[in-house]
Amino acid sequence: MKVQHTAMTILLVLAIVSPPIVSCKSSVRTGAKKHEIPFRLPRNQIMLPVKVGDSRELRVILDTGMHFEGLLVYNPDLKDSITVENAIEVLVPGAGADSASRAIMTDSGSFQVGNVEFINQRIIVLQNDMMKGFPSDGVTGYSLFGNFIVEVDYDKMLITLHESEKIEVDSSWEWLQMTFKDYQIPWIEAVINIEGDEEVPVSLYIDLASSEVLELLIKTEMKFHLPEKLKDSYLGRGLSGDIYGYKGRISSLKLGSFYLQDVVTAFAPAEVRSKQEGADGIIGSDALRRFNLIFDYKNAKLYLKPNSFFSEPF
Repeated sequence: MKVQHTAMTILLVLAIVSPPIVSCKSSVRTGAKKHEIPFRLPRNQIMLPVKVGDSRELRVILDTGMHFEGLLVYNPDLKDSITVENAIEVLVPGAGADSASRAIMTDSGSFQVGNVEFINQRIIVLQNDMMKGFPSDGVTGYSLFGNFIVEVDYDKMLITLHESEKIEVDSSWEWLQMTFKDYQIPWIEAVINIEGDEEVPVSLYIDLASSEVLELLIKTEMKFHLPEKLKDSYLGRGLSGDIYGYKGRISSLKLGSFYLQDVVTAFAPAEVRSKQEGADGIIGSDALRRFNLIFDYKNAKLYLKPNSFFSEPF
């Protein structure tokens, strides 16, 4: 079974089906000021080694769309093998046009990413087969981004978690201002040029779990026009079902002073793809992997430095 995995933003607005439990304050156990975690990059997605209790090593995607501290396990083969204490039933909506996914959840779980242990975490285990066929097991995000300055080195395939309040960077890095709206999901301002005519400023949110370069949202009022040459396309699957739209190319995407040229772009209906009000689009991993990155949520900065993948054609 071949499944595309482009639309993985996890906006977990949980509908509680049984009485809620009180969330515990999360914390991290690590004995170092910084910690290095190797990762793999299948389908442009950062895949981390994660363990829950005595589970096998899980293949977990690092996702900026995971806006709370915790772990979502969606592999249906794991739903009976991961123990979730004090669990309640919840409904988990996400990208897609179908109904939300049913899951069980605890707010007092723990898991390890590499040798870093995260405790008092929200752990959600899907109870349906919505994500069956995915070669990954789940997603995590804010546990890392909310507790550390997260440096992603695509050249070395290494993530460094910095515990410091701020990080010193040299002049080879450029930084972009990040903003955060309803959820703890980072947004940046960028500039697109659809067909070589005029540059258009756009507001994009970052979805590291998306394997696309850029996804522009189709809605009633748009700042840009659609390219003439578009192809009907299946864009992937989210927690609420399949997503259909179009694929095409735009002339350029500008991030800070850096231009990406002749960019393969997905165009998706906003009401199906995104729960983020006011977004013009989504920037995905096939754009960001062309830079080494530093995510500094506390100071709302994203640092970029072109790496060995920068000039790779789309």
